[in-house]
Amino acid sequence: MFSGIVIGTGRITNLIPRETGVTLIIDAGALDLADVVVGDSIACSGVCLTVIERNDKSFSVDVSRETLDCTAGLDGLNEVNLEKALCLADRLGGHLVSGHVDGVGEVVKFEPIGESHELVIRAPQILAKYIARKGSVAVDGVSLTTNTVTDVPGGAEFSINLIPHTVEVTTLRNLKPSSRVNLEVDLIARYVERMLGTSMG
Repeated sequence: MFSGIVIGTGRITNLIPRETGVTLIIDAGALDLADVVVGDSIACSGVCLTVIERNDKSFSVDVSRETLDCTAGLDGLNEVNLEKALCLADRLGGHLVSGHVDGVGEVVKFEPIGESHELVIRAPQILAKYIARKGSVAVDGVSLTTNTVTDVPGGAEFSINLIPHTVEVTTLRNLKPSSRVNLEVDLIARYVERMLGTSMG
């Protein structure tokens, strides 16, 4: 589990094709890897991946073809948001994030408003019902709060206010209209839907 509080950004420096996917070598940037061991989980732009090798400044992960097909940003030498898995005693500064991406959204608008930025994302229809005003959503692994939600043909558009710190320390600063982003909806919303849709006989 993760909190959606990005610790730092890294960069995919090598992408090695495999029969069933790829192996990524990721420069960890400012992320401290001293306590990371093989088998640990690290969220890379919102995707929970398992460390298969590491040194002082980088780590390697395997990514399946299925994961590549249903996420964005892991198929090239891109910058990625990084967060190590939570410990039980950690402070939960964002919201509970599993690192299991639910779908890919598209940026409609990303513009400065005063000192902040307004980010508007179109979510696909399958995710629209889980996104609520003042609710939580993870965008490329970043825990964010929605300001508005508007139903549109084929899905929903939601807006987010990004404070300067978030823009500065995450890859969200690189977004532009038509950028694709990984979306993970609130875990609680999914469980509520399941409970309401199941007979309590």
